[in-house]
Order: sequence, then structure tokens, then C-alpha cells
Amino acid sequence: MTSAPPPPTPATSAAPPSASSWARLKEGWRQLPDGERRRLAMALGALGVLTLLLAGPLYELMRYASGTDLHSHVVLIPVVAGYLLGLRWGSLPREYRTSPGWALVALGVAAVGLALVAERVPGVGALSVNDHLAAWALAYTGLVWALGFLFLGARWMAAAAFPMAFLIFLAPLPDGWVHTLEAASQSASADVSAWIFELAGLPHVRDGNIFQLPGITIEVARECSGIRSSWVLFITSLVAGEMFLASPWRRLFLAAVVIPLGLLRNGFRIYVISWLCVEIGPHMIKSFIHHRGGPIFFALSLIPLFLILWWLRRGEGRSPGPDARGEPGHGGPR
Repeated sequence: MTSAPPPPTPATSAAPPSASSWARLKEGWRQLPDGERRRLAMALGALGVLTLLLAGPLYELMRYASGTDLHSHVVLIPVVAGYLLGLRWGSLPREYRTSPGWALVALGVAAVGLALVAERVPGVGALSVNDHLAAWALAYTGLVWALGFLFLGARWMAAAAFPMAFLIFLAPLPDGWVHTLEAASQSASADVSAWIFELAGLPHVRDGNIFQLPGITIEVARECSGIRSSWVLFITSLVAGEMFLASPWRRLFLAAVVIPLGLLRNGFRIYVISWLCVEIGPHMIKSFIHHRGGPIFFALSLIPLFLILWWLRRGEGRSPGPDARGEPGHGGPR
């Protein structure tokens, strides 16, 4: 007597990652108690209302940022913050509370931004367009934080600290900060360039930020400071450290290494342009590598940054490959 073969099982296709993530979100929503679900819905609704109320300044901020080299990253900040929040959503507290004290602190941050917008801060005159929009961004960020403390509580905000704090990068760097950073980076880049010239044996005579080379004299101008690339590299290091490193000290080290890395990138770029001018001709000062070569050297600076990240991550002894749940301490994005 022989047994009948088992009935064939229907073929199933694996759902795409986006579908499974959406399914987990819906399942998590259904698992919330009614009271917590209502509170979360109120928080999302309040965020939507706040965004609509400030839609005008936020639109102007995005339009301004997309048209400037230094602040073009601003348009991606909400997307990155939302992505980072989604990665850790499953590990966030499910019990929501109200933290009025911390909400008042966040409202204080928003009040500073609104006072700057209204030009009511003593000793601060009329703001430039850049600083005016930065003040609006500060006010919006402070109000978002206040909503988080009011509807979700300090414990939830602490668990979501990085993506919520990351929203501060919505604010463009104030003009005064930019000028100070440009001057410091300009001088330091000239120092690094002189060191690379010496190392490479390129003949030169230096007078401050001016270098006399065979056949041409160049000046390390403010435009050569590389402040935009260094700022974006710094933000990238923060996101990479948050996603792939567990130790706060290792994250801090990764962010701090951006400073010498940015200066080395600037010095190397100045050296390459100078070498081309000496070896090929002075006309290379007007070449593509000078006027449009920034992204190339930025991409090159990502190589040592990610090598340092790999070294720091390897030192933590974390398992390779991301954890399926994306939770802390499992080797992948958290």
C-alpha cells in the first residue's frame, strides 16, 4: 500500500522590501492601544497643521537652498531625518506621555527663531535673506520638537534623539559663521597646500595665501576654502556614524576626522590645479578641474572617510551584514 503524494503548495512570490516595511508599519499601528493610537494620530495631525501654517517660509527656504551651492543639501534633510526615524521605529517606545517642561524648552528655541524673524533681538539688525530663512528653520524645528514632547514625551524623544536633532540642519549656516569658517579654511588650506608643494617638490614662493609658481602666480581665495564640501562631508559623517557605529566616541572621532580630511582635500585640489598650470600651461587655471572639479574631489574624500568608518566599525567587533529588524547593535542600519 502506497501513500498518495502531498498536494502541491501554491507558489508565493516574495514581497518587495517596501511592501514588507509598510506591512510592519500597519501591523505596529494596529498593535497600539486605542489611547496611544489616538495620541500618535494627534501628533501627526499637529505636525501637518504646523507644516501647513509655515508652508510659505518653508517653500521659500527650499527654493533658496536649491539655488545655492552651500545650502543645496537642505532639501534632503527632512527625507534623511524621516528615513532614520523609520529605521528605528520598531524600537521606539509605544507608551506616549506629555513632557511639558521639555516642551517649554523646545518652545524657547522656537521663540528665538521667531524673535529673529521679527527682528526683535537686541543688537541684531536687519537679517539677510539667508539668515532670515535660517531663523524660520530654527523656529519650525523648535516647534516640531515641542510637538514631540507634548504628544509623545521625553522618553520617546530621547529614543528618537538623532533624527529629531538632525532637523537642525534645515537651517542654513548664518552668513557670519560662513565668513568665519571660510577665512579659517582659506588660511589652513594654504598651509596644507604649501606642505604638499614641499612634499611633491613643486617649486614655489609663498607670500601669505599667494604662491608664485614657475610661469604663474596663484592665490588661495575664499572660494577655495571648500566650506560647502566640508559641511556636507561633516553631515555625511554624522549620518554614517549614527547608522553604522554604536560607540559615541567612535562617532565623535568619525565626525572630527572630517576637519583634517577636508583640509587635505582642499590642499590636494590646489596642488593638482597648480601642477597642471606648471606642467601644461597657465590656461589650466580656467579649466574644468578648477571651476567645476569640486564634486570630483568631494567624491575622492569619501574614500578615506568610508575606510575610516570601516576601520572603526571593524574595531567594534560587530557582525557584518544588516540585521533584519534594523535594531541597534546588529551590525546594520539601526
